[in-house]
Amino acid sequence: MCLLALFLQKDKIDDMQLKKKRWHCLPGQEPTEMDLKIIALEKKGKLVPTRDMIKTPEQIEGIRKSGIVNTGCLDAVAEAIHAGMNTQEIDDICMQYCKDHNAIPACLNYEGYPKSVCTSINEVVCHGVPKKEDVLQEGDIINVDMTTIVDGYYADASRMFIIGKTTPEKERLVRVAKECLEIGAEAAKPYSFVGDIGHAIQKHAEKNGYGVVRDLCGHGVGIEFHEQPDVVHYGHKGTGMLLVPGMVFTIEPMINMGTWKVFIDADDPYGWEVITGDEKPSAQWEHTFVMTEHGLEILTH
Repeated sequence: MCLLALFLQKDKIDDMQLKKKRWHCLPGQEPTEMDLKIIALEKKGKLVPTRDMIKTPEQIEGIRKSGIVNTGCLDAVAEAIHAGMNTQEIDDICMQYCKDHNAIPACLNYEGYPKSVCTSINEVVCHGVPKKEDVLQEGDIINVDMTTIVDGYYADASRMFIIGKTTPEKERLVRVAKECLEIGAEAAKPYSFVGDIGHAIQKHAEKNGYGVVRDLCGHGVGIEFHEQPDVVHYGHKGTGMLLVPGMVFTIEPMINMGTWKVFIDADDPYGWEVITGDEKPSAQWEHTFVMTEHGLEILTH
């Protein structure tokens, strides 16, 4: 479930925080190679993580187990989804899968969100609310976004589904959106920056004539639903937060067929559904990743 920047002003890193030393070595221990790299970059004015953003091996394993359930849930949707199905039925599948696997759907009642999963059809960019009235039609494209909690650990992923046969234009959008996720993940190396991810995604999307949504972003995840860093899907190399081994976060670019601009649907009584500014289709894929010494590893594969 992507992060709407408007909701997160309280979590933004302000200028005062940037002036404070963020990285501290463990007391009573010699600085590690990672400590020295982070301290050197912080001295150069780079935004570095705080130590509590680095997950322990035990925490990473817990997130991985949640990711296994998350993947199984989306697999169950993939087996059942079809034209004529309504999106409330998708929500029912996800809720039942969570019950059967001792998991909790994190979306349910989060900030007033009323369902267990997000189902975003065609021009709905994200946070589409499942309902009986939304019946899938031949040619629709839909994003199903699921966040699971297992033993207190969160994992977040989404997939695109094409309902029956669709237009070549929609097929291409779905394909390029997936490529954007893959290219963004490839750009994330140990001691690279969030901006490296965004730059790679923006370059590929715009090369294909698409807009990258700027008002929503990926995020840290694992112990809580939404953590630092904010992972924006556009930008410049070498900007944003430093990415170091042990950090867990989502990459979830929202790629629009037309403008990158979006708005919240005034007809949505819950105030959640985000629509493309020109009401052309949008596509999104998402995984939860952990940064390792060798690059990103998918935890929701």
